[in-house]
This record gives sequence, structure tokens and C-alpha cells, in this order.
Amino acid sequence: MEIAVISGKGGTGKSSLSAAFATTGEKVVLADCDVDAANLYLLFNPEHDDEEVYVSAHKATVDASKCTNCGKCIDYCRFDAISPGEKVIHISDISCEGCFLCSHICPVNAIDMIPNDKSRMYSGSFRNGKMVYGRLAPGEENSGKLVNMVREKAKNIAKENGIDNIILDGPPGIGCPAISTITGVDKVIIVTEPTISGLHDLQRATGIVTKSGRKPSIIINKWDLNPSLTEQIKKWCADNNFQVAGTLQFEPDMVESMVKGKSINEHKPDNNVNKEIKRIWNNILNNKL
Repeated sequence: MEIAVISGKGGTGKSSLSAAFATTGEKVVLADCDVDAANLYLLFNPEHDDEEVYVSAHKATVDASKCTNCGKCIDYCRFDAISPGEKVIHISDISCEGCFLCSHICPVNAIDMIPNDKSRMYSGSFRNGKMVYGRLAPGEENSGKLVNMVREKAKNIAKENGIDNIILDGPPGIGCPAISTITGVDKVIIVTEPTISGLHDLQRATGIVTKSGRKPSIIINKWDLNPSLTEQIKKWCADNNFQVAGTLQFEPDMVESMVKGKSINEHKPDNNVNKEIKRIWNNILNNKL
């Protein structure tokens, strides 16, 4: 079973819950799909059995020995990435979109396209199974494609090791990497919080999930910080036929467990929040959500 845990906004506790699910029972494959800001590896410190280079795009570079400074590429570049120089043209790394046009129209073949190869995908073992995560280098792009690579690697590892469940810790928001995370999964869990922005972003998140053909279940984290808004979220879920999988109270032990490099059920197994997380996880596995 492939289970995606997402949130419409950052700071809802999504990764903390993913970590708790990953250490609740049987071995799992844990995939951190927040490739722009992966953080679960900090908590679980996995052994790296494999490292793969991810080429996100290409950048144009000029060969000064060939360039005649004719300016033809400047006229054709629609991203204003090329400007005239004293002897050769100048190409901005920031503005260049890697479209290859300048390299094709250069009359003296003075422009080469260099791959952006600083991003990586890692896979290996952690204390309750296997883990896969991607790290997109600063400024690089195509995060959705890297998420697809992470998911495909996780599926292969699960098959090779006879592991039944894959947990996808998705990125916050509703952008391309979030869509790549939820596409084709078996279940989607959305973690929200009782704030106005939490409700608004929950509404947007449920929108992209339902368009992907799935019916998400909702977890309201830190419900007791704003009980009235929690009731408002519950009512909205009921009115729109979304199941509330559970509510979790604010728990300082959750923060303390992260500081100690553990999930909540590793740090405080008898904690009431942990008991509720286990109940939710069992309902997921038993297809009650």
C-alpha cells in the first residue's frame, strides 16, 4: 500500500506524523518527497546504500575561443539571459532557462549546454525499514520529476525487500511536487491545523486530491489550540463528505522527540497522542479510512 501524507501549508506537523507512522509497527519504506527541503533524513540518519545523480535541467555556457560576439543569440533569447560583452557574449546563470535555442542558432557553435547535476537521490536503510529521499540543489528545478524518481525507487525497494507499505512524506502546498506525490497512490492523508490559513489551505489540498481521483482523510493536529476553529474544520469536512481520521492535541513531547532524533512513539510510547496516532495508522492499514 502506498500512503501519501501531505498538508496544504507548512508547519502542520506532517513530517512528525509521517515519522510516527513509519516507526509504529512493521517495517516500511519511507520516502521523503519534499525534495526542495528534505528533513526526515535528519531524524532517522539512514545508511546510504545508493546515491544517484539527478539532472534537473541544463544551462548555456559560452566558449570564448569560438564566440565572435555577433549577437544573434541575444536577439533570439526570450528570457533576456544573454547580453553583449566586451569580447564575447555574457550568459546569466540565473536567467537562463536551458531551452537549448541559443546553442542551436549560434553560427559558430560557441554555446554548449551543461547539465545541472548537483541534485541527488539517496536510498538506504533506517531503523524500521528502508528510506529514499531526494535533495534538489538550490536554484535547480523540475522537483516533480525528482519526486517521481523517489517514488519509483521506493516501489522497487519495497518489492525487492518484501515490504508491504510505503509512506510518502509529501511537500507542503499544492504545487508540482505535491501533485507528483499523490498521483496514483492508494491513500492520501491531509494534515491540517486549526487556523484560518490551515482551513483555507486544507480546502485547496482536498481540491487537488479529489481531482486525482482519491478521497482524502483529514487529521487535525493541535486541535486544542483553537477548539472553535477545529469544530469549523470538522463541519466543513462533514459538509463536503471528507472523513476526519482523528484529532491530535498539542503535545510538547512531540517537539522534544524531534530534538532527540526520535519519533513520538520511540520517545514516549505511552503518550496519549501516540496512542491516537497508532489508532489512526491501524485504521489506515485496515482500510477503515
